Amino acid sequence: MRLSRIAAMASAFFVTTALALTGASAAVSAERPLATGYVALGDSYAAGVGSGSYDSGSGSCKRSTKAYPALWAAAHSPSSFDFVACSGARTGDVTGGQLGPLGASTGLVSISIGGNDAGFADTMTTCALQGESACLDRVAKAVDYINSTLPGQLDGVYDAITQKAPAAHVVVLGYPHFYKIGGSCSAGLSEKSRSAINGAADTINGVTAKRAADHGFSFADVNSTFTGHELCSGDPWLHSVTVPVDESYHPTATGQSDGYLPVFGSAV
Repeated sequence: MRLSRIAAMASAFFVTTALALTGASAAVSAERPLATGYVALGDSYAAGVGSGSYDSGSGSCKRSTKAYPALWAAAHSPSSFDFVACSGARTGDVTGGQLGPLGASTGLVSISIGGNDAGFADTMTTCALQGESACLDRVAKAVDYINSTLPGQLDGVYDAITQKAPAAHVVVLGYPHFYKIGGSCSAGLSEKSRSAINGAADTINGVTAKRAADHGFSFADVNSTFTGHELCSGDPWLHSVTVPVDESYHPTATGQSDGYLPVFGSAV
């Protein structure tokens, strides 16, 4: 009789304790917002420069409704979508002006950044206007910057994202090769210059992937989808020199929808 009574009391204790803990857990969960919001950070490749259909409210940031962040959000309806990527953005612009929407409810973050820090626009201008020797020198300067200075700048951005949105899954997207080597272009840059530019893209992707991995982020390599669609391929998903000039060497609308979006979706 005594053993039965003790067993019954113990059973009641454990059930009561379990219910209390479950109730407390549910209360805590109810107080915390679900981390289902999406924030898109980064530079012109993330903003969608080159794909047209720009949001007039975004001004010189030139955020496009055809950019991969907007396309993904339209297809998946996150609880919130903050599109703050901006043309010309550098790492300091992200930490200084794009992180406001991040918070406890942020479940997904995308970012491409670093190309402008390394002098992307100046490098391509030099290569287009000053010949092979100047091009190779400028690319070498960019590569040195990528290897020596950019890693610390990326760490600063990634640390800030983690601090502000600790529950977020962060996807870092790279840059595609610009040129198909041995392709159909009969004029313009030399093959040596094109190879050097592609090599610089490999370098920044490698550095970015390593820094992303060290922060527990996913890295999305878009060369898997852009292969066969570089400049000089006959079916490019990138602009060559354009008017307006800021769209030069940026993905077209197809580059965003068929080049960036599938890779981002897989990483998510």
